[in-house]
Amino acid sequence: MRVISFCADGIERAADLGFYSWLDDQDADIVCLQGIEAQEHLLPNEPYFPIAYNPYFFDNQEATNGVAIYCRELPKAIMTGLGFTDFDHEARYIQADFEHISFGSLLAPLASSDDQLSIDRKHQFFYQLHEHLSKIKHKRREFIISGCFYIAHQPRDVQLAEQHHQQLGFTDKERGWLDKMLIDLGYVDAFRAAISDDDEFTWWPDGQRGENGWRVDFQIASEGLRKKVEYGSILTTKQFSNHAPLIVDYDYEINAEDKLPIY
Repeated sequence: MRVISFCADGIERAADLGFYSWLDDQDADIVCLQGIEAQEHLLPNEPYFPIAYNPYFFDNQEATNGVAIYCRELPKAIMTGLGFTDFDHEARYIQADFEHISFGSLLAPLASSDDQLSIDRKHQFFYQLHEHLSKIKHKRREFIISGCFYIAHQPRDVQLAEQHHQQLGFTDKERGWLDKMLIDLGYVDAFRAAISDDDEFTWWPDGQRGENGWRVDFQIASEGLRKKVEYGSILTTKQFSNHAPLIVDYDYEINAEDKLPIY
């Protein structure tokens, strides 16, 4: 099973840069997109609705944020939002449920250093996400939450770690949210389960590859998938946005049976 996560920073621009042509050759089972920045009903069929996939979008009227998920097999159900009153209208989460596994596409808020309200809201979001992950941990199914967290976890995940210590996206408090997910709750950073190399980045805030790289895009998997991770990579040979696609292969087969209504 191959899962791809990609923060597009505008899916139409990414399409113009060749994202969908690249995707056609990837044989992915699940594709989680963030930063759509478009409304589904205004997108033409090609290339945004690939014939090989069942596509589902969650957008808003402002065409900000926006997430989508492409499923090769038909899911049992699609869920939009996480029940976070202050955030669900911002189109930050969509989930596809199959028989024994669920896939989420998530876009966390990006805070600004000169806006304390945005910083507080980001922490509020991760507090609620932690509570949600704590609850679903006890469900009898596996989960893979893919997306852009705008947080780097360890010094090796930031190209200029010493210079950026305590900068937004790499503060002790923000990194602590990932500690709570990966250590306290036992979720798995799937990419790190496969790849331990330094200098592996998914985001360049200024758009210049090779300078100021951060690894802020993750696939967070439930504990039962820890030993199922086979391969991980970040596409850096092509550029579709300031983020690079994250690719993870799992020794797991999706079983989509008994379709249920979208809720």
